[in-house]
Amino acid sequence: MVEEAPELIVMRQLASYLAMPIFVQDAEGNLVYFNEPAEPILGRRFDETGALSRQELWELFRPTRSDGSSMSYEESPLLASREDGVAVHRQFRLRGMDGITREIEGTAIPLTNREGEVVGDFAIFWEQGTTPER
Repeated sequence: MVEEAPELIVMRQLASYLAMPIFVQDAEGNLVYFNEPAEPILGRRFDETGALSRQELWELFRPTRSDGSSMSYEESPLLASREDGVAVHRQFRLRGMDGITREIEGTAIPLTNREGEVVGDFAIFWEQGTTPER
């Protein structure tokens, strides 16, 4: 098993305290964590899924463009933020693990270490037409 980058460990810790839905991936695009506020949107608790490979994620969530047309993996905001090293904001549809398709809006942000290497990314996201509870 590959050792998790310290930046990802810190991001997981931070996400666990925040009230907004957050999704964290490593540099290869594998899911390493999503917080409790993300669970209703993603359709399952992280304790039930644990870490997931990039391929498992794509097959489970089947994201599409807002018009319902297919979205390639290369179009995903998390991949784009990791590869380009900049924040990426997108609107899309996501089928949760509960089988419900939701209109999602979110921003993916790359996580870099002190040397400037991208070690992963995270996304803050929400269902369109909703705001985080206070």
